[in-house]
Amino acid sequence: MDTSDAVSFLDDRQCWQRLAEQELGRLVTHVGAVLDIFPVNYIVDGDSVVFRTAEGSKLTELTINDDVLFEVDEYSDADAWSVVIRGHAQRLTTADEVRAADELGLRPWIPTVKYNYVRVRAASVSGRDFRRGPEPDRYGVQQY
Repeated sequence: MDTSDAVSFLDDRQCWQRLAEQELGRLVTHVGAVLDIFPVNYIVDGDSVVFRTAEGSKLTELTINDDVLFEVDEYSDADAWSVVIRGHAQRLTTADEVRAADELGLRPWIPTVKYNYVRVRAASVSGRDFRRGPEPDRYGVQQY
């Protein structure tokens, strides 16, 4: 395999298409010197993702600092991809916001009550597509 074909960049449209194909992502929060990562099930809504959460550290942290990363990936034996959203998380609080979020059909994966909706609005989105294969010869002559 030509190693120059092993990684390609996804444009914004491709990133959002990949995000819409999945349901599980990882939310990264940052408060002071503490970084946390939380798996969340989500749904794409326009140029944002929406998830539900209960009261707790995740909601507290994104309320203190709304700068977040949101990452989704998928892989097989042949290929893989990864998309990262850099953005801002906002708890949905108005009746209209919550009503609109209810209509998205997002349900918790585990049997817990999650009253709070959170929307992550993308400041930027980036993604890469990977072709998997054997490692090239590390010690032979390499193409540059």
